[in-house]
Amino acid sequence: MSQAPRVVAITGASSGVGRATAREFARTGATVGLLARGEQGLEACAQEVRSLGGRPVVLSTDVAESEQVQSAAERLEREHGPIDVWVNNAMATVFGEAHTITAEEYRRVTEVTYLGVVHGTLTALHAMLPRDRGAIVQVGSALAYRGIPLQSAYCAAKHAIQGFTESLRCELLHHSSGVHVTMVQLPALNTPQFEVVRARVSHHPRPVAPVYQPELAARAVVAAAEHPARREWWVGGSTALSTMGNAIVPGAGDRYLARTNYAAQLAEDTISPDRPDNLFAPVPGDHGARGRFSGESTEHSVQWTLTRHRRLLIGAGLASAVAAAAGIKLRGR
Repeated sequence: MSQAPRVVAITGASSGVGRATAREFARTGATVGLLARGEQGLEACAQEVRSLGGRPVVLSTDVAESEQVQSAAERLEREHGPIDVWVNNAMATVFGEAHTITAEEYRRVTEVTYLGVVHGTLTALHAMLPRDRGAIVQVGSALAYRGIPLQSAYCAAKHAIQGFTESLRCELLHHSSGVHVTMVQLPALNTPQFEVVRARVSHHPRPVAPVYQPELAARAVVAAAEHPARREWWVGGSTALSTMGNAIVPGAGDRYLARTNYAAQLAEDTISPDRPDNLFAPVPGDHGARGRFSGESTEHSVQWTLTRHRRLLIGAGLASAVAAAAGIKLRGR
C-alpha cells in the first residue's frame, strides 16, 4: 500500500479502538469515513481527525443493516474517491453466563459483531475487486481462538469472523487478486465498552489483565493496512500466549479459565441491572477511545515491537548464527 494519504472507512469509529484508529489514520493525512451509530461520538471523532490533519466524513450507520453500510460506502467514494482501506471494527455484546442471555440478544450480537463484518467486507469487495486493489482489515481478538467464560456471545462472533476471513483469503489467493484481507488479533483493551455493554452480572465488567490502551491497537490496525498481504497480526504477549496455549493444551485452558476468569473480568464495584447499554441503540454522549482502567493500562508491548520488526530480528538472528559458526570454525583451526 502507498504511504500517501488515502481514503479509509472505519466501522465503530465513534469510540474505543475505532476512535483511536481514526486518529491514527488522520495523522497520515487520510480521508477517514467514520461509520457508527452514536452521533455525538462521531462528531467528536470528526473534530479530532480534522485537528490531526485528516479529512473526516461522518457516516451515521448501523452495520447490522447491509443497505446502510453500502449507502455509506457509496457516499464516501462519490465525494472523496476510491476507498483504499476498509476497517471492520464495530462490535456489541452481552456480558454474562450463556444461560442468562436471550436468543434475541444473541441474534443482535451476531448481527452487529459478525454480520457487520460480513456487510462491511462485501461492500468493500464490491468496490475494490473491479479495481484489483485495496485492503480489508478485520479487527479481531485473541478470543477468536480461545473462548472464555462470561463472553460466549462475543467469542462466538469473533470465531465466526476468523472462519469467514480464512475462507475469503483463500478465494482471493485463488484469483491472484490485488485485494488483500488481514486480521488483527487484539488483547484486552481499556475501551469504553465495559461502561456501555449489556451486562448480566452484578459487578462492573472489566478487561482481563494485562490491559493495553486502544492506541496500541490503532497502531496495529494501521500497520496491517500498510502491509495487508500478511495474513494475521497478533498484538500483546497475552494474545500470543492464549492463542498458542489453546492450540497445544486446550483442556488445560478450559480448567484454568473456569477457575480464574470470573474474578478476572469483574471489578469490585457493583452495577445496576437496568443501566443503559448500547446493544440496540447507542448510549448518549461522547465516550472517547479510553475506558476507566487507564491506571493499569499501557500503550506499549514488547511482543508487538518484536512482531512489527520480525524481518530485522530474523536477519539479526541469522547474522548472529553465522558469526557464531565462524567463531567456532576459527577456534577449531
